[in-house]
Amino acid sequence: MTYPGAHPREKVAIIHADSGRELLFGDLDDRSDALARYLRDAGLTAGDTVAFLSENTIEIFEVFWAAQRSGLYVTGINHHLTAGEIAFILGDSGAKILISSSTKADLARAAREVTPGVEHLLAWGTDIPSDLESYEDALALGADASPLDSQPSGATMLYSSGTTGRPKGIRPPLPTRTVDEPGETVAGMASSLYGFAADTVYYSPAPAYHAAPLRWVGAATALGGTAVIRTRFDAEQTLRDIETYRITAGQFVPTMFIRMLKLPDDVRSRYDTSSIRTAIHAAAACPVEVKNRMLDWWGDVVYEYYSSTEMNGITAISPQVWREHAGSVGQAIVGVIHVCDDDGRELAAGETGVVFFERDHLPFEYHHDPAKTAAAQHPAHPLWTTTGDVGRVDEQGYLFLTDRKAFTIISGGVNIYPQEIENALALHPAVLDAAVIGLPDDEWGECVTAVIQPAAGAEPGSALADEITEFLRGTLARFKVPRQVLFTQDMPRTPTGKLVKADLVRRYTVEAARSAV
Repeated sequence: MTYPGAHPREKVAIIHADSGRELLFGDLDDRSDALARYLRDAGLTAGDTVAFLSENTIEIFEVFWAAQRSGLYVTGINHHLTAGEIAFILGDSGAKILISSSTKADLARAAREVTPGVEHLLAWGTDIPSDLESYEDALALGADASPLDSQPSGATMLYSSGTTGRPKGIRPPLPTRTVDEPGETVAGMASSLYGFAADTVYYSPAPAYHAAPLRWVGAATALGGTAVIRTRFDAEQTLRDIETYRITAGQFVPTMFIRMLKLPDDVRSRYDTSSIRTAIHAAAACPVEVKNRMLDWWGDVVYEYYSSTEMNGITAISPQVWREHAGSVGQAIVGVIHVCDDDGRELAAGETGVVFFERDHLPFEYHHDPAKTAAAQHPAHPLWTTTGDVGRVDEQGYLFLTDRKAFTIISGGVNIYPQEIENALALHPAVLDAAVIGLPDDEWGECVTAVIQPAAGAEPGSALADEITEFLRGTLARFKVPRQVLFTQDMPRTPTGKLVKADLVRRYTVEAARSAV
């Protein structure tokens, strides 16, 4: 990875498409350098943590690069959390400085009030409360400070989305190189697999407090490309942005593909998407039919990788190879894959089990939680780690994901994987969004339940439920077809597209209990 100062100062590094603001590489270099000096003079040393709380803005990446060139951890915090939840992350991460947008200042203040370890609270933007320190004043102080003696590389310390429990802090070891030396994993992938370079225009509509948006915008700017960020994803706006900015690369999740594919044909054909050379998708397995339709629409530019915030391993697959191994997330490019049963025994090719990656070192730990770290390690091979995904590997080493172990439904003694059912539901024209969960059942143990968010114009009710059930019977084994179909107008997803299934299970378990009274 190189740092912003290695690129032409007059070139645009980041565009905030919502506001039209632009940041040149020269300004990104100067401002991140000034912030790094401020952080040093505030007492932060290598291994300390700086946190940010903000909607997507340009300043996030100034904070990112200040940490990268200071040997610090940078922690992005989900601004949709409550003050108490934010305070937990601040305390757990050991953040000494919190930097917020002015729109999140009240939330940041409330979290800091119960987190004594946070020594400074800065804010950028307009109408900054008088009791908060000005981000711009901090940059001015840093600009007047003495130069940095060295620039050891920092790292991200991010928190899981908490879809199955309290967020876990994922703390990798700090790199042993300086910021201008090669070796950063994501920038290496971006360059070698996807051709990121100075002519790249990278599109990121997902929130930067998550791993992929933060790291991949960082990689694009590290390699001299321009990043275009949006505050949130909108299907038609994405197509408009691709045409307007001549986007060459972007990262998406399958839900985004589905939303774009469900736009009316005349809307999809209205925009020129021919500039796209690399449409990367990750975060969740993509339904085969959805990916085929994206390839038919955009051409052989849809690339896939599989990893996690923990980055314990990585697989990747090109569109050309995927056509020969439809449904696979690729072969390992970082780590060695092992698929094991619940007792830790390694399974043969084609058998389904928990996916582990073997590395020559432990690539992460769950901060302040050695029990969770140990639970992610193989009982006999501590350098084999898992994030709880279930899948199989074929004889050629291609990985096929089934689901997360935590989401597996056991109904009538049979393991049922919701992802397969959700993939089928996504193709029904009356379905905007879908989740499949297991609800308590006296006879079956768990009842396979589909929760449907209807598409515009679709009328929820028994007729639509019967239509959906009949649709599934044509593609799934009988035991996989949901025994009940429920409807909602509010599907709980994180901004990166992950279903918060625990919320759904709680919601409908409580409703069932009330109905029984």
